[in-house]
Amino acid sequence: MQNKHIEHPEDSILTGDLSALDCLRNEGNLSVKMDGAPAIVWGKNPATGNFFVGTKSVFNKVKIKINESHQDIDANHTGNVATILHKCLDYLPQTDGIFQGDFIGFGGTDEYTPNTITYQFDNIVEEEIIVAPHTYYTAESDLRDAIAHPMNFIITDTFYCKFVKPLATIASGLYDDGLKRFHDLDDVISFAKVMAQNVEFVSDKDAKLIKQELNSCIRENRPVIASTFMNEKLISFWLLVKSIKEDAIYLCRNNGPKAYIGQTPIGGEGYVYSNEFGTFKLVNREQFSYANFSNNKFQSVDK
Repeated sequence: MQNKHIEHPEDSILTGDLSALDCLRNEGNLSVKMDGAPAIVWGKNPATGNFFVGTKSVFNKVKIKINESHQDIDANHTGNVATILHKCLDYLPQTDGIFQGDFIGFGGTDEYTPNTITYQFDNIVEEEIIVAPHTYYTAESDLRDAIAHPMNFIITDTFYCKFVKPLATIASGLYDDGLKRFHDLDDVISFAKVMAQNVEFVSDKDAKLIKQELNSCIRENRPVIASTFMNEKLISFWLLVKSIKEDAIYLCRNNGPKAYIGQTPIGGEGYVYSNEFGTFKLVNREQFSYANFSNNKFQSVDK
Protein backbone atom coordinates (compact mmCIF):
# COMPACT_ATOMS: atom_id res chain seq x y z
CA MET A 1 0.00 0.00 0.00
CA GLN A 2 1.08 3.59 -0.50
CA ASN A 3 2.41 5.75 2.33
CA LYS A 4 -0.81 6.59 4.18
CA HIS A 5 -1.63 9.54 6.44
CA ILE A 6 0.36 9.30 9.67
CA GLU A 7 -1.53 10.02 12.89
CA HIS A 8 -0.66 12.30 15.80
CA PRO A 9 -0.21 10.08 18.91
CA GLU A 10 -2.94 11.96 20.78
CA ASP A 11 -5.47 11.51 17.95
CA SER A 12 -4.77 7.79 17.72
CA ILE A 13 -5.87 7.07 21.32
CA LEU A 14 -9.45 8.34 21.00
CA THR A 15 -10.80 4.84 20.27
CA GLY A 16 -8.78 3.19 23.05
CA ASP A 17 -5.86 2.10 20.87
CA LEU A 18 -2.80 2.81 23.05
CA SER A 19 -0.24 1.67 20.46
CA ALA A 20 1.22 5.20 20.35
CA LEU A 21 2.25 4.94 24.00
CA ASP A 22 3.85 1.54 23.37
CA CYS A 23 5.58 3.01 20.33
CA LEU A 24 7.09 5.89 22.31
CA ARG A 25 8.23 3.56 25.11
CA ASN A 26 10.20 1.24 22.84
CA GLU A 27 13.17 1.48 20.49
CA GLY A 28 12.32 2.76 17.04
CA ASN A 29 13.41 4.67 13.99
CA LEU A 30 13.38 8.48 14.32
CA SER A 31 13.38 10.61 11.19
CA VAL A 32 12.89 14.29 10.38
CA LYS A 33 9.57 15.26 8.78
CA MET A 34 10.43 17.72 6.00
CA ASP A 35 7.75 20.18 4.87
CA GLY A 36 8.08 19.86 1.11
CA ALA A 37 5.46 19.82 -1.67
CA PRO A 38 4.35 18.18 -3.78
CA ALA A 39 5.08 14.54 -2.92
CA ILE A 40 7.21 12.94 -5.65
CA VAL A 41 7.35 9.21 -6.42
CA TRP A 42 10.05 7.85 -8.72
CA GLY A 43 11.88 4.69 -9.68
CA LYS A 44 11.56 1.63 -11.86
CA ASN A 45 8.01 0.82 -12.95
CA PRO A 46 7.61 -2.90 -12.15
CA ALA A 47 5.04 -3.27 -14.94
CA THR A 48 7.32 -1.99 -17.74
CA GLY A 49 10.85 -1.90 -16.37
CA ASN A 50 11.09 1.80 -17.32
CA PHE A 51 12.05 4.74 -15.12
CA PHE A 52 9.09 6.90 -14.06
CA VAL A 53 8.19 9.94 -11.99
CA GLY A 54 4.86 11.07 -10.61
CA THR A 55 2.86 12.31 -7.66
CA LYS A 56 0.95 9.99 -5.32
CA SER A 57 -1.44 9.51 -8.23
CA VAL A 58 0.89 6.72 -9.45
CA PHE A 59 -0.86 4.57 -6.82
CA ASN A 60 -4.40 5.38 -7.98
CA LYS A 61 -6.61 2.34 -8.50
CA VAL A 62 -8.45 3.87 -11.48
CA LYS A 63 -6.99 7.09 -12.94
CA ILE A 64 -3.34 6.12 -12.73
CA LYS A 65 -0.80 8.80 -13.67
CA ILE A 66 2.59 7.17 -14.22
CA ASN A 67 4.99 9.30 -16.26
CA GLU A 68 7.75 7.56 -18.21
CA SER A 69 8.25 10.47 -20.64
CA HIS A 70 7.76 14.21 -20.93
CA GLN A 71 4.77 13.50 -23.16
CA ASP A 72 3.18 11.52 -20.30
CA ILE A 73 3.69 14.46 -17.95
CA ASP A 74 2.03 16.88 -20.37
CA ALA A 75 -0.91 14.50 -20.73
CA ASN A 76 -1.35 13.86 -17.00
CA HIS A 77 -0.42 17.11 -15.24
CA THR A 78 -0.57 20.88 -15.54
CA GLY A 79 0.88 24.00 -13.96
CA ASN A 80 3.58 23.98 -11.32
CA VAL A 81 3.26 20.25 -10.69
CA ALA A 82 4.00 19.52 -14.36
CA THR A 83 7.03 21.87 -14.29
CA ILE A 84 8.41 20.10 -11.24
CA LEU A 85 7.84 16.63 -12.71
CA HIS A 86 9.60 17.56 -15.97
CA LYS A 87 12.68 18.54 -13.97
CA CYS A 88 12.43 15.41 -11.81
CA LEU A 89 12.28 13.21 -14.91
CA ASP A 90 15.43 14.90 -16.19
CA TYR A 91 17.43 15.03 -12.97
CA LEU A 92 16.40 12.32 -10.50
CA PRO A 93 18.84 9.40 -10.66
CA GLN A 94 17.51 6.31 -12.39
CA THR A 95 17.27 3.44 -9.94
CA ASP A 96 15.96 -0.11 -9.65
CA GLY A 97 14.08 0.89 -6.49
CA ILE A 98 10.90 2.92 -5.93
CA PHE A 99 11.05 5.97 -3.68
CA GLN A 100 8.84 8.77 -2.38
CA GLY A 101 9.96 12.15 -1.13
CA ASP A 102 8.89 15.76 -0.80
CA PHE A 103 10.01 18.32 -3.37
CA ILE A 104 11.91 21.18 -1.73
CA GLY A 105 12.85 23.31 -4.71
CA PHE A 106 15.16 24.09 -7.64
CA GLY A 107 18.84 24.80 -7.08
CA GLY A 108 20.40 28.23 -7.26
CA THR A 109 19.76 29.76 -3.84
CA ASP A 110 20.12 28.92 -0.14
CA GLU A 111 16.53 29.59 1.00
CA TYR A 112 13.40 27.61 0.14
CA THR A 113 9.73 27.74 1.17
CA PRO A 114 8.16 24.73 -0.57
CA ASN A 115 5.07 24.78 1.64
CA THR A 116 4.71 26.39 5.10
CA ILE A 117 8.26 26.24 6.47
CA THR A 118 11.22 28.19 5.09
CA TYR A 119 14.50 26.24 5.01
CA GLN A 120 17.86 28.01 5.14
CA PHE A 121 20.82 25.97 3.85
CA ASP A 122 24.40 26.76 4.85
CA ASN A 123 25.40 27.32 1.22
CA ILE A 124 23.77 28.01 -2.13
CA VAL A 125 22.47 24.71 -3.53
CA GLU A 126 24.32 23.97 -6.76
CA GLU A 127 22.28 20.93 -7.79
CA GLU A 128 19.32 21.32 -10.15
CA ILE A 129 16.64 19.94 -7.79
CA ILE A 130 16.25 19.24 -4.07
CA VAL A 131 14.17 16.32 -2.79
CA ALA A 132 13.63 15.02 0.77
CA PRO A 133 13.16 11.21 0.48
CA HIS A 134 11.33 9.40 3.28
CA THR A 135 9.79 6.16 1.95
CA TYR A 136 10.80 3.26 -0.27
CA TYR A 137 8.48 0.69 -1.82
CA THR A 138 8.61 -2.93 -2.85
CA ALA A 139 6.37 -4.08 -5.71
CA GLU A 140 6.43 -7.22 -7.80
CA SER A 141 4.41 -6.34 -10.90
CA ASP A 142 2.13 -3.33 -10.27
CA LEU A 143 2.54 -0.04 -8.40
CA ARG A 144 -1.01 -0.41 -7.09
CA ASP A 145 0.26 -3.32 -5.00
CA ALA A 146 3.36 -1.50 -3.73
CA ILE A 147 4.19 -1.87 -0.02
CA ALA A 148 5.62 1.16 1.79
CA HIS A 149 8.63 1.02 4.13
CA PRO A 150 10.20 3.88 6.16
CA MET A 151 13.68 4.80 4.95
CA ASN A 152 16.43 4.27 7.50
CA PHE A 153 19.23 4.79 5.00
CA ILE A 154 20.70 7.68 3.02
CA ILE A 155 20.53 8.22 -0.74
CA THR A 156 23.73 9.78 -2.03
CA ASP A 157 23.54 13.16 -3.77
CA THR A 158 24.22 13.29 -7.48
CA PHE A 159 25.61 16.10 -9.62
CA TYR A 160 22.04 17.13 -10.48
CA CYS A 161 20.02 16.19 -7.38
CA LYS A 162 20.48 17.08 -3.72
CA PHE A 163 18.81 14.68 -1.30
CA VAL A 164 17.89 16.08 2.11
CA LYS A 165 17.55 13.48 4.87
CA PRO A 166 18.81 14.96 8.14
CA LEU A 167 20.14 12.73 10.89
CA ALA A 168 17.72 12.61 13.83
CA THR A 169 18.72 11.62 17.37
CA ILE A 170 17.23 11.58 20.85
CA ALA A 171 18.84 13.62 23.64
CA SER A 172 18.79 12.23 27.19
CA GLY A 173 21.09 11.84 30.13
CA LEU A 174 20.54 8.09 29.81
CA TYR A 175 20.83 7.97 26.02
CA ASP A 176 23.96 6.30 24.67
CA ASP A 177 25.23 3.71 22.19
CA GLY A 178 22.92 5.06 19.47
CA LEU A 179 19.78 3.46 20.92
CA LYS A 180 16.74 5.36 19.67
CA ARG A 181 14.42 5.28 22.65
CA PHE A 182 12.75 7.98 24.75
CA HIS A 183 14.11 6.81 28.12
CA ASP A 184 12.99 9.99 29.88
CA LEU A 185 9.31 9.32 29.08
CA ASP A 186 9.04 5.93 30.83
CA ASP A 187 7.40 7.21 34.02
CA VAL A 188 4.85 9.51 32.39
CA ILE A 189 3.90 6.82 29.85
CA SER A 190 3.33 4.36 32.70
CA PHE A 191 1.16 6.99 34.41
CA ALA A 192 -0.83 7.49 31.19
CA LYS A 193 -1.44 3.74 30.92
CA VAL A 194 -2.98 3.77 34.41
CA MET A 195 -5.09 6.85 33.65
CA ALA A 196 -6.45 5.17 30.50
CA GLN A 197 -8.33 2.68 32.69
CA ASN A 198 -10.68 5.48 33.78
CA VAL A 199 -11.42 6.80 30.27
CA GLU A 200 -14.51 6.06 28.21
CA PHE A 201 -13.21 5.73 24.66
CA VAL A 202 -15.33 6.19 21.52
CA SER A 203 -16.07 4.56 18.18
CA ASP A 204 -14.18 5.34 14.98
CA LYS A 205 -17.15 7.41 13.80
CA ASP A 206 -17.26 9.52 16.97
CA ALA A 207 -13.47 9.84 17.00
CA LYS A 208 -13.62 11.39 13.54
CA LEU A 209 -16.07 14.02 14.78
CA ILE A 210 -13.94 14.77 17.83
CA LYS A 211 -10.85 15.20 15.63
CA GLN A 212 -12.77 17.75 13.58
CA GLU A 213 -13.56 19.70 16.75
CA LEU A 214 -9.96 19.51 17.92
CA ASN A 215 -8.66 20.64 14.53
CA SER A 216 -11.09 23.56 14.63
CA CYS A 217 -9.51 24.67 17.90
CA ILE A 218 -6.03 24.48 16.34
CA ARG A 219 -7.13 26.18 13.11
CA GLU A 220 -8.72 29.04 15.04
CA ASN A 221 -5.84 29.25 17.52
CA ARG A 222 -8.11 28.39 20.46
CA PRO A 223 -6.97 26.31 23.45
CA VAL A 224 -8.39 22.81 23.85
CA ILE A 225 -10.30 22.86 27.17
CA ALA A 226 -11.49 19.43 28.27
CA SER A 227 -14.50 20.71 30.19
CA THR A 228 -16.01 22.15 26.99
CA PHE A 229 -16.28 18.67 25.42
CA MET A 230 -19.01 16.10 26.14
CA ASN A 231 -16.42 13.43 27.02
CA GLU A 232 -14.25 15.45 29.40
CA LYS A 233 -12.14 12.51 30.62
CA LEU A 234 -11.30 11.49 27.07
CA ILE A 235 -10.12 14.99 26.13
CA SER A 236 -8.13 15.24 29.38
CA PHE A 237 -6.42 12.00 28.38
CA TRP A 238 -5.91 13.38 24.84
CA LEU A 239 -4.17 16.40 26.40
CA LEU A 240 -1.98 14.11 28.52
CA VAL A 241 -0.83 12.10 25.49
CA LYS A 242 -0.30 15.35 23.58
CA SER A 243 1.97 16.58 26.39
CA ILE A 244 3.94 13.32 26.26
CA LYS A 245 4.41 13.83 22.53
CA GLU A 246 5.60 17.40 23.14
CA ASP A 247 8.11 16.09 25.71
CA ALA A 248 9.34 13.68 23.02
CA ILE A 249 9.73 16.54 20.53
CA TYR A 250 11.79 18.45 23.10
CA LEU A 251 14.21 15.49 23.27
CA CYS A 252 14.62 15.26 19.47
CA ARG A 253 17.60 16.75 17.62
CA ASN A 254 18.55 16.95 13.94
CA ASN A 255 21.32 18.30 11.73
CA GLY A 256 19.07 19.56 8.93
CA PRO A 257 18.86 23.06 7.46
CA LYS A 258 17.67 25.90 9.68
CA ALA A 259 13.88 26.18 9.65
CA TYR A 260 11.53 29.15 10.07
CA ILE A 261 7.83 29.96 10.01
CA GLY A 262 7.87 33.56 8.88
CA GLN A 263 10.77 35.07 10.82
CA THR A 264 10.41 32.70 13.79
CA PRO A 265 13.08 29.98 14.12
CA ILE A 266 11.65 26.49 14.74
CA GLY A 267 13.05 22.99 14.95
CA GLY A 268 11.36 22.00 11.69
CA GLU A 269 7.96 20.51 10.86
CA GLY A 270 8.58 17.70 13.32
CA TYR A 271 9.63 14.07 13.39
CA VAL A 272 8.31 10.61 12.56
CA TYR A 273 8.85 7.74 15.01
CA SER A 274 8.17 4.14 14.02
CA ASN A 275 8.60 0.59 15.28
CA GLU A 276 6.53 -2.61 15.50
CA PHE A 277 3.81 -0.71 17.38
CA GLY A 278 3.17 1.73 14.53
CA THR A 279 4.28 4.97 12.91
CA PHE A 280 3.39 8.34 14.45
CA LYS A 281 4.22 11.96 13.70
CA LEU A 282 5.65 14.20 16.40
CA VAL A 283 4.54 17.69 15.41
CA ASN A 284 3.95 20.84 17.45
CA ARG A 285 0.37 21.48 16.38
CA GLU A 286 0.06 24.96 17.83
CA GLN A 287 3.16 25.96 15.89
CA PHE A 288 3.26 24.06 12.60
CA SER A 289 -0.29 22.75 12.18
CA TYR A 290 -1.84 26.16 12.85
CA ALA A 291 0.43 27.76 10.25
CA ASN A 292 -0.19 24.92 7.81
CA PHE A 293 -3.98 25.20 8.14
CA SER A 294 -3.61 28.86 7.20
CA ASN A 295 -1.50 28.07 4.13
CA ASN A 296 -3.38 26.83 1.03
CA LYS A 297 -0.24 26.30 -1.04
CA PHE A 298 -0.54 22.93 -2.82
CA GLN A 299 -3.83 22.27 -0.98
CA SER A 300 -5.39 21.13 -4.27
CA VAL A 301 -2.25 19.65 -5.81
CA ASP A 302 -2.84 17.24 -8.67
CA LYS A 303 -2.62 13.76 -7.17
